[in-house]
Amino acid sequence: MTKARNRWPRPRDGENPTGAPDGQSPHESSAGIKPTGLDECLRACAVHSGKLVAGLDRRRTELAEKLRQLLAAQAMAQEPALVTAASGATALIRRAAKGAGGPADALSGELLDALLAVGNKALECGYDDELRLALLISDTVLTRRAKSRAGWRLRARTLEAIGDEAATIEAYERYLALTDDDGFGVAPKIAGMRAGGQRQDELLRLLERECPEAREYSAGPATDVWAEGLALHARGEWSQGEARLVGALLAMERSGSPVQDLQEAVGQYLELRIGINGGEAAGLREVITLYAEQRRNRMRGPVADPAFGGVEWIALGEFRNQIAGKSICLIANSQRVGRSSLGSEIDAYDLVVRFNSYKIDAAATGSRTDIHATIHKHGFNWERPVTTRLVFGGVSGDWKHSLRNRLVPGAQKYLGDESLRWPLRNVGKVGSDVWSSIPTSGFNMLWLLDFLDVSPTLDLIGFDFYESGAYRLQEAMRMPITSVHEYTSEKAWVMERAQSVSDMRISLR
Repeated sequence: MTKARNRWPRPRDGENPTGAPDGQSPHESSAGIKPTGLDECLRACAVHSGKLVAGLDRRRTELAEKLRQLLAAQAMAQEPALVTAASGATALIRRAAKGAGGPADALSGELLDALLAVGNKALECGYDDELRLALLISDTVLTRRAKSRAGWRLRARTLEAIGDEAATIEAYERYLALTDDDGFGVAPKIAGMRAGGQRQDELLRLLERECPEAREYSAGPATDVWAEGLALHARGEWSQGEARLVGALLAMERSGSPVQDLQEAVGQYLELRIGINGGEAAGLREVITLYAEQRRNRMRGPVADPAFGGVEWIALGEFRNQIAGKSICLIANSQRVGRSSLGSEIDAYDLVVRFNSYKIDAAATGSRTDIHATIHKHGFNWERPVTTRLVFGGVSGDWKHSLRNRLVPGAQKYLGDESLRWPLRNVGKVGSDVWSSIPTSGFNMLWLLDFLDVSPTLDLIGFDFYESGAYRLQEAMRMPITSVHEYTSEKAWVMERAQSVSDMRISLR
């Protein structure tokens, strides 16, 4: 544990992350949708855009660009001729701030996408101002489109960042009710929050029983009571100080303090208690166990089958043996494949490789999937049975966390281990100085197969590097084709090694 500091509970004077009025708890302000007009939201976006100045924070720089794109889209919808005549961020902000009625006041698909892009980037920033903006955008989207999956997911993620767990669960449940593809792992997240909340309640009830004097202080202002407890502890009066510290924790629970604040306060209380009792106090083991369980469940959710259904982990050499001598085709998630009639040809290969959020239409795409190669950041198609699943990820800890949360027991016979986690970087030792962009799942997989060089046939089907658009599960269609990948470089790499090229097929062997 970190050294205890006189920080928690945090006072909530002035503005707070939910934008709740003074005296109103975050839970009260964010549990339900606040009806918000598009013009009000655009004015807030324009004002926020004016606050962002050039700086070293990459996330806020990217948010500024998303805001510029949103305001430009709105201005174009309202006054296309004026936009042509008067360009510049100042003009866009001025027009958006005025607000307008008519057709431009409707939330078109283009404006919806631009608003969600701003909301997601604001959430990524993580600062209080940006969290308020993301929550306002979710209010606006859901006021106009109550069944927007992306709107509910943005709202849930924002509420989770704010620390309003009850409202977060409610929003995630609304999202799940609108989708058949839980590619973002929402169901286990909800289960983890509920289990963590239950352990937290058990922990606080245990502290309340152990220190009944704490009830006397649980009705007071948590910040003041906490400070009194720390002062008594510093004077060596632990029993009186503990009563106030526990009372402050109970007050935080009563007032609906953010989960993160309550967790940190409990952690600091435990550190003080261990320091006093040397870890020998009666009941301390149970308290620490409950504290650890509530944190662990919230981080990764309960794991029903820690053995993942008896999956067999395979390393680089074992994967090589698995594919040796086999004809292999890699199927792109492109519209070119979706409009084709190559299903039977695809199924004729010895091994069929698909990626991430692939979509099956037997006549066009074929019906078989032998190897599923996917990035660890989402869980699309992880429940679909395959022989081998390779999960790619650049950061080992994040990769392991995703496997614990997303892997479906029994859905794969073989699972790539850490030696197959990030092929281009870890196997090929190709650094960012040589290949600066983040490799796609498709490129990691193709590079690996080319490197192993044990397949007599290695064909890419429908790879046009998204020139024809994406063809994938519906829930994944709103995911942007991310700019962190360099498709031009990947295409050049492929074409340099191509033995033959047709409209639908690129053969590397």
